[in-house]
Amino acid sequence: MKRALFIACSIVAAASAFALGGKDASGADKSLQKVKDSGKFVLGLDDAFPPMGFRDENNEIVGYDVDLAKEVTARMGVALVLQPIDWNAKEQELNTGKIDCIWNGFTITEERTKAMAFTKPYLKNAQVLVVKADSPVKGLADLKGKTVGLQAGSSAADALESATDFKASLKGSVEFKDNLTALMDLEAKGVDAVVMDLMVANDNINRSGKAYRILSESLSPEDYGVGFRKNDLALMGEVQKQLEAMAADGTLAKITVKWFGADISTVGK
Repeated sequence: MKRALFIACSIVAAASAFALGGKDASGADKSLQKVKDSGKFVLGLDDAFPPMGFRDENNEIVGYDVDLAKEVTARMGVALVLQPIDWNAKEQELNTGKIDCIWNGFTITEERTKAMAFTKPYLKNAQVLVVKADSPVKGLADLKGKTVGLQAGSSAADALESATDFKASLKGSVEFKDNLTALMDLEAKGVDAVVMDLMVANDNINRSGKAYRILSESLSPEDYGVGFRKNDLALMGEVQKQLEAMAADGTLAKITVKWFGADISTVGK
């Protein structure tokens, strides 16, 4: 019994230490040094979230955020490790130390900033509604009494919760493991609309050629940032520094144009 209690307490203590971040016994922030000592930077992402991070035809993980992270880690002198995670358990993955950051179209929200540290925003986004091209729905009011789909644990879910009047007008909402599954259900007429990131919606429509349409009336504007454990400020600051250097020398603009056709990044602007 005593041994079992000791093990349980040890697990709790270890989890608490990871949640606090890379501070040692003296309280010094060792988060950046730990990454440099290990020689690797582990990035947690949803690998089905184009164009930010997704698998290509060769099953390789690619995307806008992936390209940014590759450049940042190359400048830091460490190897980038891409770690697909359950997006619905992303905070747990971070706090247990399995990953060093969450970098995958990760929306900065008030609730999230209470639990973790964020870089400054690097891209603007919005939560929008996607419908079939032939849908009679023109605006949010037209979805009264209808059902919407969204990714579980996503900022789309947060946006829907915040839009209390709109949510109350709906028949209901359905959560899916990812946006692609939600869109498949939309195509099959299982839901009437899908709440998702504007960046992802535009990319999916352009890539798939499917007959979808984005409503001009959005739920909420938002910003993307890179999330770290609350006390890993040294590591977060290094990533921010490298992003600003990339913005200054034109590398960030080059990567952004590659994925979006224009420099819509917000770093240094």
